[in-house]
Amino acid sequence: MKKLHFKNAFTMVELVLVIVVLGILAALAIPRMDRDRSQEASDTLLSAIRYAQHMAINDYREQPEDSEWQKSFWQFRVERCSDSSGMFFMVGADKDKGGDINKSEAALDPSNGKPMYWNNSDCSDGGDGTVSENIFISKKFGVDDIDGSGGCSDIQHIGFDHLGRPHVSFRNSDTPDYSTYMSSDCTFTFTIKGEDNISIVIESETGYAYIKDQNAS
Repeated sequence: MKKLHFKNAFTMVELVLVIVVLGILAALAIPRMDRDRSQEASDTLLSAIRYAQHMAINDYREQPEDSEWQKSFWQFRVERCSDSSGMFFMVGADKDKGGDINKSEAALDPSNGKPMYWNNSDCSDGGDGTVSENIFISKKFGVDDIDGSGGCSDIQHIGFDHLGRPHVSFRNSDTPDYSTYMSSDCTFTFTIKGEDNISIVIESETGYAYIKDQNAS
């Protein structure tokens, strides 16, 4: 007598159920991935601003004998690449007061030890391997615009003094009288392709920075 052998297999109903479940999981996962990217962008930018403030508190830049010392504040700056391939940020101090941050004046990224600096050229490759890739916010997160409002209206930078207080429009200052002190709270709003904007607030009195609607951040 021949023995009958039965092969285990999915029925059509079971296959349909599996496909439906996978579709539901995918629908739930995709928005979460978008939220994670947006949150990561927020955290990266907030950390960079706080890092600039930290460097300022630990590096006394005030020099009473020098009328241009305010130019050398530690600062967070966002710039657009000269070929329009994206945006990046820098953290550094114009210590030689030459009007710009150079590579040796940039802060080192704590995560990789590389300068948080770029020369404003092509951003499409995320740098040249000698600078931190984390600063290229268009390539990394899809950020394609920044808007400053309040105390930083129409500007894309902010600096800090040795007390951690925020300053704006200090890059051309030749009068060491704290006239660049930010008089009202600043909000930097970053536009991310296909996602909700993210906003970071910097308080005028203390320089405390946080993600808008996430005051505990």
